Amino acid sequence: MDRAERHFEKEEERLKETILRLGAAVEGSITDALYALTERDPEVARKVLDRDEEIDQLELECDRICTDIIALYQPAARDLRFVIAALKIAPELERIGDLAGNISERAIELCEEPQLKPLIDIPRMAAIARQMVKESLDALVRLDAGAARRVIENDDGVDALMDQLFRELLSYMIEDPRTITRALRLMMVGKYLERIGDGATNICEMVVYLVEGRVIRHGGFQTSGSTPNG
Repeated sequence: MDRAERHFEKEEERLKETILRLGAAVEGSITDALYALTERDPEVARKVLDRDEEIDQLELECDRICTDIIALYQPAARDLRFVIAALKIAPELERIGDLAGNISERAIELCEEPQLKPLIDIPRMAAIARQMVKESLDALVRLDAGAARRVIENDDGVDALMDQLFRELLSYMIEDPRTITRALRLMMVGKYLERIGDGATNICEMVVYLVEGRVIRHGGFQTSGSTPNG
């Protein structure tokens, strides 16, 4: 192995480590945001908002490493697919971190008002969405397209719980207009969780692309001449 190849492998490993650090920070934000909401703890919610700068910087670091790899090493085949996947996965993780911040903002607002109802569907949605993010990163690390496809299937569960939550909160608003503000904030939390599930799905679609060279979003297409190992 020549010097250039060693440098390339070192940069590729640094990119993987940075994505995993970004993913860990995002997972932590989701966990803390839901704790702040369910335990009515605004201080934890504010810590999530403070973590946003760390997540932003990690996303920028991923972008810089990808740019350097393309400019200096001109990777081909699977190596290039990995860099392309990383360029798309890192912003997706950053957006998920933003959504956790949005949940924290709603948690702070809801802490200032009487609790509308026991939270049942939202913690269920959060558990599925958080697990989807974790498993999407596991699939990336293992380069496991099968695991990625299984994560994608879980997105329907988040959507079904969102529909259920919407109907329940709508009934509260119809029966008592004084609940409208609180119900709308909880609906927004549900929507943020639904989008986190969508973000994990997008990551998994990129894992399938990385492993198989196959684009599966929007019906997808098989890239010309690509093979799983090409």
